Amino acid sequence: MKKVRRFIVYVCVFILVVGGTGAIGFMSTMQEAMSVYDKPVPASLQSIQAPAYDSKKPTVAVILANEVTEVFDFLVPYEMFSMTGSYNVVAAAPDKNIKSLTGGLDVAPHYTFDELDELTGKGPDIIVIPFMPILDEAKYKPVRDWIRKHSSKETTLLSICNGAENLADTGLLNGKSAATHWGDISRLEKKYTEITWKRDQRYVSDGNIFSSAGLTSGIDATLYVVSQQMGESAAEKVAKEMNYPSYDFVQHPQMEPFTAGLSDIVYVLNNAFQWSKKKNGVLLYEGADELMLSSAFDTYGASGTTITLTISSKREPIVTRHGLNLIARYQIADVPKLDKMIFVGPDVKTRAAGDIRNWNENGGKAEQLYLHSDALERFAMEPAFEDLAKQEDIWTAKFAAKRLEYRATNQFKLEGAPFPYEAFGIPIGVGLLSLFVVYWIDRRFVRRKTVSA
Repeated sequence: MKKVRRFIVYVCVFILVVGGTGAIGFMSTMQEAMSVYDKPVPASLQSIQAPAYDSKKPTVAVILANEVTEVFDFLVPYEMFSMTGSYNVVAAAPDKNIKSLTGGLDVAPHYTFDELDELTGKGPDIIVIPFMPILDEAKYKPVRDWIRKHSSKETTLLSICNGAENLADTGLLNGKSAATHWGDISRLEKKYTEITWKRDQRYVSDGNIFSSAGLTSGIDATLYVVSQQMGESAAEKVAKEMNYPSYDFVQHPQMEPFTAGLSDIVYVLNNAFQWSKKKNGVLLYEGADELMLSSAFDTYGASGTTITLTISSKREPIVTRHGLNLIARYQIADVPKLDKMIFVGPDVKTRAAGDIRNWNENGGKAEQLYLHSDALERFAMEPAFEDLAKQEDIWTAKFAAKRLEYRATNQFKLEGAPFPYEAFGIPIGVGLLSLFVVYWIDRRFVRRKTVSA
């Protein structure tokens, strides 16, 4: 009986120590990933310019929350609607403060909600709703109120990925069907029981409301909205320019749903036990492509293995290809030590020649990666998956593609370590160390006391 009790004690200690350290590590990673950057726009940035407004074109507003907004959900629909040339596309937020996207990319909104309503006279024609974690009710309330304010049938509402939860939170999905990310759909089915959640569709169309499943499914949903409003040829043109390989989903959104599986444990372990995270810099430069930027922040930054830092040559806003104002957290002169410096875009060597020269002369000695230079005809995420496999491991890269709901996995080849040795090794080491300590205490004090008695 004593042996059985000892065995139970040892097992409990192992579970508690490993589980406890893992929980602390996971929460620390999540808190860092969801860090709030919302702060007033510095005086030197007050003159931020919005894209030219044409009253003859419909207006698309892509929302930024007061706290944090998912980077892919925001950047990619913004770029896609802009690529058509048929819309006014703007970044809108409750106020003009600088807003953060996941991965550490910071954006200065073009308009406040009130300013946009005044500019258009009626509000936007399309509202894109990215995933925005509701961390502080008081800070989030203006977003909910503004979506509800524009809930008439004249306004198209498009949620991307877990932006469906933000849309469900308004009550506007009650009695309707919707899609969302495979990893959260079970939770949302329990929380929002009046909604019919679809697991087997890349996007769902229900009246004036469109909702997409996981991240890249938002591409299909956006293309579908464009095809309905501007014609199939306009949607096909955007997909072709993006080198998007899965256009068939736009016309036929049915899919075999992803489900959580044992292999997904890599995500938990990376976030919980990858204690020595890589630091990758991403250069922000004039004319940078929004999708290309997203490929860096939402592949490396969301893997649980890497911290992504924004770097530029100047303190002024960096204006992207389609007019977003990005604010780098570091300048080349004060950048911390990096493991890798990433340059995105197939034409970065010419478009950002001065910035690259500045980096080489004044920056760190980090490895340099030109992520898309040899990928002119490839979808932007694919080189990032491949490099993540080399940097970390194949298992991590495969989950990155699954998390993004990227289906065209035959388009890339992963080479690297088979699984994350550190993420597996640390919990095993911590567990064995805890067993050794318990065994020592048992031998040194408990058993000796029993013998003495």
